[in-house]
Amino acid sequence: MKARVIVTLKSGVLDPQGKAIEGALHSLGVDGVASVRQGKVFDVELESNNADGARAALEQACEKLLANTVIENYRIELA
Repeated sequence: MKARVIVTLKSGVLDPQGKAIEGALHSLGVDGVASVRQGKVFDVELESNNADGARAALEQACEKLLANTVIENYRIELA
């Protein structure tokens, strides 16, 4: 089973990398960009075919390693 874990900063948390990307886009002439927030994407392949078990394992991985849950949110997408 394949899964994607998307980790983003919580709203209200400063995102200096996002601001730098936003500034670079403006300097490159990309119009219409109001704001940029950056994050992380993890593509994970699991040996399990059980969606509930896979989700539980990924939630545990996020809580322990993939996301800093104090300042980040995560979303799990199973394929």
